[in-house]
Amino acid sequence: MKILVVGGGGREHAICWKLSKEASVDKIYCAPGNAGISNVAQCIDIQDSDIENLLNFAKENKIDLTIVGPEIPLVAGIVDKFEKEGLKIFGPNKKCAQLEGSKSFSKDFMIRHNLPTAKYKEYTDLDEAISEIDSFGYPVVIKADGLAAGKGVVIPENREDAITTLKEMMSDKKFGNAGDKIVVEEFLTGIETSILAFVDNDTIVPMVSSKDHKKVFEGETGLNTGGMGTFSPSEIYTEKLAKEVQEKILDKTLEGFKKDNLNYKGILFVGLMITEDGPKILEYNVRFGDPETQSVLFRLDTDLNKIISEILNNNLKNIEINYSKEESICVMLTSGGYPENYEKGKVISGLENLDSDIVVFHSGTKFDNENIVTNGGRVIGITAKGKTVKEAAQKVYENIKKINFEKMHYRKDIWK
Repeated sequence: MKILVVGGGGREHAICWKLSKEASVDKIYCAPGNAGISNVAQCIDIQDSDIENLLNFAKENKIDLTIVGPEIPLVAGIVDKFEKEGLKIFGPNKKCAQLEGSKSFSKDFMIRHNLPTAKYKEYTDLDEAISEIDSFGYPVVIKADGLAAGKGVVIPENREDAITTLKEMMSDKKFGNAGDKIVVEEFLTGIETSILAFVDNDTIVPMVSSKDHKKVFEGETGLNTGGMGTFSPSEIYTEKLAKEVQEKILDKTLEGFKKDNLNYKGILFVGLMITEDGPKILEYNVRFGDPETQSVLFRLDTDLNKIISEILNNNLKNIEINYSKEESICVMLTSGGYPENYEKGKVISGLENLDSDIVVFHSGTKFDNENIVTNGGRVIGITAKGKTVKEAAQKVYENIKKINFEKMHYRKDIWK
């Protein structure tokens, strides 16, 4: 079986790595891929947003299945275009992808189907947003409606900062057209966690839990990032909480899909805040999270290709999905200055010296002659398993000492 994976980050590396271990998979292509992915797949020089050339490649190379990693091609309708040409592709269609592509669409879905979430209001007029901002209390959550590479959520602590944020998003276009409409929400307090789930038309099956650290510095301080590291399982995700999330959120979300005629097949990522009043939804994403995927797929024992095949056949309810009892962690090494300004092209050394049970998932790397160099804000994720997250973390942090690139940064408290 020939598979095309769309994307070039750590999530896609984890997907390719998992598929490379499965007997049913003969050949993996990845577009555009990266330096690390090239060890397990053939990288193709097509950007993940170039749907026409991806479609042509899939047809010319008789690809049996395409798996879409990032949100941008999903929101742009890659699934609809591939299906129209009779090609098998894994991911939600354009209509379903609005759950991530539009914060207002997503919040409207939650409210309409009585799902627990923060109170909110959407705005397209800056003056109206400023005049009403105090009504939400502080801190307040301000979100760009469209896609903003995981950076379009700001939590100002006071009126002055809130007004500055509104102006940056709506007037200064800090996130481009993503800020033409914004969503303002009440701030929820509690413990943040997330759950990934496999979904077909009749069934929603959560994967093992994971905990993601978003802030750039230790102790959850500094700016929000795309994710500084994850571990699985989340220490707060008890059986009792899992049951509550299944009944109040996952099952009700699936009911909502059916009522709205959303033909959802793929991965659903649910960002949660565990409040005093129970779990509430922060956001939906319509694909594997990054870097949650690195720690979750690292524990998946069942063939991913088999699970995807059953989902596409609307047969998810009949497959048993198993995970390793060992726990996992993935710590991101990032470029100095990330998530704001950072330099690329820094030579990465020491990767050949790592212990045999360490797996490196590349997020932002490329080849420069024979060197592997940095090519993004999040560069590589150092990943390991152990009897406990703490044991896995000790392995990871010992091995990070062997790696170096100029201005390398990472958090030392990901396992907590």
